[in-house]
Parts: sequence; structure tokens; C-alpha cells
Amino acid sequence: MKFAATSADQNRKGVFYGASSFIVWGILPLYWKLLQELPPIEILAHRIFWSFVFMVLMVVVAGRWKVIAAAAGDRKKLLLMFFCGVLISINWFVYIMAVNTGQVIEASMGYFISPLVVVLLGVAVLKEYLTRWQLTALILAASGVLIVSIQYGKIPWIALFLAGSFALYGLIKKMIRVDPVTGLTLETLIVMPAALIYIATLEAGPAGALGSSSLPVIFFLIGTGLITATPLLLYARGIENTTFSMMGFLQYIAPSINLFLGVVVFNEYFSFYHFLSFCLIWAGLAIFTMANLGVLKEPLPLPVEQSEKSEAF
Repeated sequence: MKFAATSADQNRKGVFYGASSFIVWGILPLYWKLLQELPPIEILAHRIFWSFVFMVLMVVVAGRWKVIAAAAGDRKKLLLMFFCGVLISINWFVYIMAVNTGQVIEASMGYFISPLVVVLLGVAVLKEYLTRWQLTALILAASGVLIVSIQYGKIPWIALFLAGSFALYGLIKKMIRVDPVTGLTLETLIVMPAALIYIATLEAGPAGALGSSSLPVIFFLIGTGLITATPLLLYARGIENTTFSMMGFLQYIAPSINLFLGVVVFNEYFSFYHFLSFCLIWAGLAIFTMANLGVLKEPLPLPVEQSEKSEAF
């Protein structure tokens, strides 16, 4: 009984940390709006630089230099971390740009779709199997994207890029298998020199934010390091104390908050077609999640190749 109570307490702790991480990610558009007077590329450069500074401080306090050095000494891991650093930097740029150009709703769609893109990558890269329920979920989500594309008259590139880049980032992270602190420290270290050169070039002229902006803007720029690292560390604590399936449920908190902010706070255009599209995506996510939890069961997994053969008959 004592063990059960301890396990329940640990699970509650994990849910608390996990939910906290996704809540922070969900309200980030409010933070980026505070910096909307600056170009997204300059915000990105400061986010990379100050994130690196914050992570170095954490490494110093925790005394993790040996772990960092060991990971950096592995050439294969370092190459993969280079790709991670580039991917997450581009993802951050597109997200900041989307928020500060009034496209929070489309950005939220990207993170709703992302778990399903992970499934596609698992099938294409890791040769995983696709069950009928997972295939149904993907078809529903794709239908939602198609409806928005027809309504817009164009493909929602922001949503698809955010979903694809974040899913690919997660896939590479799975292949690397390093702890979040080590991973983010090395990823920001790799792209930090380019960010620092860009900041220094701007500050040498009249356009640099640090030399020409108000104190609150400078404060918020420096704070980008804290708001980048904090949810990641909360997420890491959450995944240590609760199940991966529970974290899968909790991850939809962030795009749901994004969607709410886009519609209610930022007054972005949200039509009936947007609503129909999100309903299809949510239905796909519900089926996908229930299939992962074993609520929707299938006797045997259906490989993609087998699915195609059966359709031919």
C-alpha cells in the first residue's frame, strides 16, 4: 500500500510538471507579442544566444561538464545535434514570425498535426507498422488540412512546416538519446556563433535592439533564454515521473491554448471551415490517442505495404 501511494504521488508530480511545461509553451505567443516591434530574425538570434547563456549557467551550477564533454566527443551524436540545432532554430523562427504576423491559429494547427507526422516518420524512417486506427487518424487529419487549404486557396505552409520540423527534430532526438540539458546546451552552442555574429553586426550600427530599444524590451530579450529552457526542463521532470501516454495527452494543452489566444485574445479570423478542419484534426487525434492507449484495439498491426495490397484487390 505504501508503494502504491508513492507511485500515485510520483504520477501526480509528473502530471503537474508535464502540464506546467505545456502551459508555458501554450502562452508563449503572449511573450512574443511583447517583442513584435523587432524583426523575427533578431528575436531568434537573441533567443539562441540567451538560451545558450542560460544553459551554460545551469551546467556550471549542476557540474555537468563531463557529461557535456562526453556527448561532444561522439562525432555521430555531434553531427545529429548540429541538424537538431538548425531544425529547432528554423522552427523557432517560423513560430515567432507566425505569432507576430497574426497567424497563431495556423501555428496551433501545426502542433496539433505534429504527433501524426511523427507516426508518418516512424513508418517511413524507422519502418514501424501503421495500424488501421492510426491510418484512419491520419486520413482525418489530412482531410482537415485539405479543407483549410481549399478555403485559404493555398496550402497552410506554416502549419505543415512547424509540424514537420518539430516531428523531425523529435525523431533525431530519439536517435541521439541524450538528456534535455545536454542536448539543448550543445544544440544552442552549435548555432550560437551565427546568432552572436548577427547580433554584434546589428549592435555595431543603429539598428541593434540592445542599443536602441527600451529597457523592458531588452529585459524581455534576455528573458528568452529562461522561457526557452524552463518548459523543456519541466517536460523532462514530467516524463521521468509519469507515463509517456499521459504526456501524450498533456501535449495538446499547448496548441489548445494557442488556438484560444488566436481566436479570443488576438481576434484572428476563424471561419466555419477552420472549425470543421480542427474538428477533423481533433477527431484524428482522439482516435490516434485511444489507439495508442489500447482503447481501440486491432488484432494484428497492418503494415503500410499490406494495406496497399489489400486495396488493390
